[in-house]
Amino acid sequence: MGNDLLAFVVMVIVQLAFAGMIIITKLVMDGGMNPFVQSAYRPIFATISIAPFAFFLERKSRPKLTRSILFQIFLCSIFGITVNQYVYFIGLKNSTPTVVSAIDNLIPAFTFLIAVPMGAEKLGLRNIAGQAKLLGTIICVGGAMVLSLYHGKVVIGQLGFHWKYAESTGKDVNSSGHGNFFTGPFLVIMSSLTYAIWLIIQGKVNEKYAAPYTCITLMCLMASVESVIIGFCVVPKLSEWALNPIRAISVVYNGVVCTSFAYFLSSWCIERKGPLYVSMFNPLLLVISAFLSWTLLREKLYLGVVVGSIIIVVGLYGFLWGQKMETSTDDDIEVMINKEKNQSTKFDLELQLPQNPSFNGHPSAAKTEL
Repeated sequence: MGNDLLAFVVMVIVQLAFAGMIIITKLVMDGGMNPFVQSAYRPIFATISIAPFAFFLERKSRPKLTRSILFQIFLCSIFGITVNQYVYFIGLKNSTPTVVSAIDNLIPAFTFLIAVPMGAEKLGLRNIAGQAKLLGTIICVGGAMVLSLYHGKVVIGQLGFHWKYAESTGKDVNSSGHGNFFTGPFLVIMSSLTYAIWLIIQGKVNEKYAAPYTCITLMCLMASVESVIIGFCVVPKLSEWALNPIRAISVVYNGVVCTSFAYFLSSWCIERKGPLYVSMFNPLLLVISAFLSWTLLREKLYLGVVVGSIIIVVGLYGFLWGQKMETSTDDDIEVMINKEKNQSTKFDLELQLPQNPSFNGHPSAAKTEL
């Protein structure tokens, strides 16, 4: 009971951390911070914060780093951080925190769609589990299309008060989301797709290189170099890279809390409760982000956002339900096979013991013969 409660609290903390990242990042970008600058700073601070863990915890147990593994980590840095963060932050700048949080629930569906042709997942349309996973994926994608293409009327209006700092940005969160209500969600969908690609590649890396802290340090270090080069090509003015207090808080928070700290807590929870349990908390990010955005940034909730979010969450839970059924079935089959093997071994021993000519009923004789 205590472990279950602790895992629940840990995952709530992780979702709160991600919700805070979305809100503060949206705020500083609406205040004038370029998304390319924001994307370049995050892996730098992530590298600084996680490198000590890699050095002290894995310096004696770190396996050999081959060229093949290094290349796969390089691909992870591109898809998992560099490209992913660019399209994510640009999409967030042209959308709202609620929309971004809803679209994040597409990640399990995209991961499934990519894993099937690569042989990492089975479609399994002949059983209920496979049908539920496919149907859940289709529903998730359909919800994302509704959220991206349909705006609708205002369901919940602006709150009477909001964060005073939001006034200094000179930009209304709803105006940016309404003016680019297709571009923003489309880019966030692309970020979910690149993140799903990263999950597939990272899974291959984990099988060959059992040093997670070192792996994430190298990945963040490579992404830092990539992001800084691209960032300076797009934003060459040094004045655009200056960090005022709120911008400094944003980039440090995103790098340290939402990369290093959240990664550690998520890994801890995956080890104890499994990846399915962690995925179940994705919709909580939507609820927290919507509430914080409504209270702090005076975001309006539109009908398309509400309907699309509900459809995505329903599809996500349909997919996770099918995945859980499939996992339970595989576990039951493995238990039955092991049980049959044990029974077969026991039966063979029973047949062999009476036929042993040296066995005269004395335990020591039987033990010596075996």
